Amino acid sequence: MENKQLLEFPCSFPIKVMGLNTEAFSAAVTAIFDARVSRDQIHYTRRLSSSNKYLSITVTFVAQSKEQLDTIYGELNAHELVMMTL
Repeated sequence: MENKQLLEFPCSFPIKVMGLNTEAFSAAVTAIFDARVSRDQIHYTRRLSSSNKYLSITVTFVAQSKEQLDTIYGELNAHELVMMTL
């Protein structure tokens, strides 16, 4: 069976990151993406939970490779302020 990638790079790719609604959480997510993606290729959308306790940040960016995606997901999931990524 042929090992075929599902994505063709570069491509627009969204990642949703969830955590507590704190400035530290927002800053951590922004720092991870700013270190790996050109700022002009990133779009952030923020949404608060109904209780305002949690924040989801959807980051849509131009992904350059599977390795880049793996690195970003790894850094997000390892961060203590990140509760979940989708």
